[in-house]
Amino acid sequence: MRLTQLRQADLNLLVVFAVLAEERNVSRAADRILLSQPAVTRALQRLRQMFQDDLLVRVSGEYELTPKGEKLLREIESVLPRVDRLLSGGDFNPSEEGAHFRIAGTDYAARVLAAPLAKAFLAAGEDLCFTVHSLVDGVFDAMDRGRIDLLLHADDGNVPSHLCRETIFEEDFVCVVAKNSKFGQTLTLPAYLEAQHIGVTILDGLQTIPDQRLEAIGKKRHVAFRVPYFSVAIQAVAGTELVATIPKRMATLPESLHSDLRIAKAPKPMGKFKYLMAWHPRMDSDAPHMWLRSSLRTLAESI
Repeated sequence: MRLTQLRQADLNLLVVFAVLAEERNVSRAADRILLSQPAVTRALQRLRQMFQDDLLVRVSGEYELTPKGEKLLREIESVLPRVDRLLSGGDFNPSEEGAHFRIAGTDYAARVLAAPLAKAFLAAGEDLCFTVHSLVDGVFDAMDRGRIDLLLHADDGNVPSHLCRETIFEEDFVCVVAKNSKFGQTLTLPAYLEAQHIGVTILDGLQTIPDQRLEAIGKKRHVAFRVPYFSVAIQAVAGTELVATIPKRMATLPESLHSDLRIAKAPKPMGKFKYLMAWHPRMDSDAPHMWLRSSLRTLAESI
């Protein structure tokens, strides 16, 4: 094995580069790795000399990766976690170790998964901490920059291909309508298309699964009202002729369906959809993250 260049390199610089590439800001990177800003700037200068490339260039107040910088980041995102795992040794033990997991998802993920997650995971160790973030524009960039550890999301085709993903369960759509509305126990496709809908905007500008399913057969529904949360959509149909297309597990929660509402079967094109957990490749061999994914698999099986 020829390691002539590696013997001359300071591998700690790669850690600095990884954090700089995620934060795109010297002061934020310095805070994360507990170094001074001048020390981080000097490390960047040494990295540029080592790789004979700028690696990061300032654009509009933030750093952007050069092509060589992007290539280097892809490589070290794969290599550094494995080296870290070799150095730490063993598996993650939540009863003896602490970890802070930052999870992003819709209110569906929070309502269906967060409560059992809190009971199951927090019981596993006193030093575990979970933060559930709302799903907002920029979530994929936040994952790339290391600010979100795990994404819970429907398999709607909008999760970037470079992220790792795994289906944790399948879900059905149902229609929530007002108890005294004109709709029957099942919404036929013509009745569904004729109705006015309340839509849930997951990520701005991206189609939701119901819209995708209808577009595939050359149809379109009329969304008269849009809200950011499934729970709001459910409550808003009371006393109206609106239809809310909602994941079944969310709609059937005891606290979701009050006496003024009822569930109708969705038209056939809605069908089932897959629900994913997704994460950045850098976290693939991280022991705490592996424990988190394994625990979520078990949790998903139980619900």
